[in-house]
Amino acid sequence: MSAIGEAFRAARERYAEYGVDAEKAIETLRGTELSLHCWQGDDVIGFEQSGGALSGGIMATGNYPGRARSADELRADMAEAFSLLPGRQRANLHAIYLETGGRDVGRDEIEIGHFEGWMDWARRQGVALDFNTSMFSHPKADGYTLASYDRGVREFWIEHGRRCRAIGAEMGRRQGSPCVLNHWMVDGCKEPPADRLARRELFMEGLDAIMADSLPKERLLDSIESKLFGLGMESFTAGSAEFCFGYAMKRGIMLTYDLGHFHPTESIADKISSSLLFIDRLLLHTSRGVRWDSDHVALRGDDVDALMQEVVRAKALGRVNIALDFFDASINRVAAWVIGARSTMAALLAALLEPAELMLGYERDGDATGRLAMIAEQRNLPAGAVWDYYCEQENVPAGLRWLDEARRYEREELGKRA
Repeated sequence: MSAIGEAFRAARERYAEYGVDAEKAIETLRGTELSLHCWQGDDVIGFEQSGGALSGGIMATGNYPGRARSADELRADMAEAFSLLPGRQRANLHAIYLETGGRDVGRDEIEIGHFEGWMDWARRQGVALDFNTSMFSHPKADGYTLASYDRGVREFWIEHGRRCRAIGAEMGRRQGSPCVLNHWMVDGCKEPPADRLARRELFMEGLDAIMADSLPKERLLDSIESKLFGLGMESFTAGSAEFCFGYAMKRGIMLTYDLGHFHPTESIADKISSSLLFIDRLLLHTSRGVRWDSDHVALRGDDVDALMQEVVRAKALGRVNIALDFFDASINRVAAWVIGARSTMAALLAALLEPAELMLGYERDGDATGRLAMIAEQRNLPAGAVWDYYCEQENVPAGLRWLDEARRYEREELGKRA
């Protein structure tokens, strides 16, 4: 037996002392999908022929060599990241990652044919696709989209949203797995508006128009994502947390929680149980907000750990979809995917290994001392040994061994793009 196998056997016995089945935790993790976001690989640029500068309160910082410049390069980079990850993944696309054969196609003109290359690739990779409307970085996204006072601007983005839903539904039909379509709009302003209600009424009317066609949920799952603020919209965001929660609840769609879209002292984990009482499904975006929504690479920390703990404690894994959402151009972009994905999955595994029944027993007996002692003690349990064993069983490098392969890929592939 390998050293990793020996360490796992000892860890399994240690967890068994606390009533935890380590092998069952691994099987649950193995059956949980994680959606990797394509925009990490090219700094949210996309493949539009007339694409402009990044805008909409978001920013990719850094200029590390090797950025993907084409769909083929981006797909190759994602495939490399997949090869270094255990378990099951999905690929998450924004609408701006269409392939047009060199033609200039408006966002209100996109159709399923512009994503055939992605669907063929996903089928070969054995992964499913998710999708996103792209209502930013566009001349018609100057502050407002659906909440614009300009009817022509609103109609343009409504048509974009409708087409994205049709594309997502067709993806879901072909892959036999619902495509999760995330709706996030940049709408907001730098200074307080004179009429917040009017803006939000327009925003809601636009969303209703996008959602007008009833599409089967076995093909498409709509989700709406809020944001606290962004650059250039520090004082008002039409799609606030309160608006998006209410809209998701009233319209029966999913709600997206992004770890970087709330105040730094706000716990997203605390929102899970409340939300699931009113909303059927949630989409979780793991990232790392630093001071503002800077979308740093997700790492194991209190926020990610607590989020995964709450999902597991609420027995809600069947009601949440988990995805990555960050874009760091200051480091190797493929490695960023791997770091963020492995951190997210390791946090979920640690949550699955939590001695939940023991802690719950203490709590129901009114033994707050025992519960707090168990919370502290579980930090010392060997979750890392279980993670390494899981990676080995999935035939991907354990520990930091994956970094050698990532650096080889950088030398032989990414280095050619300088």
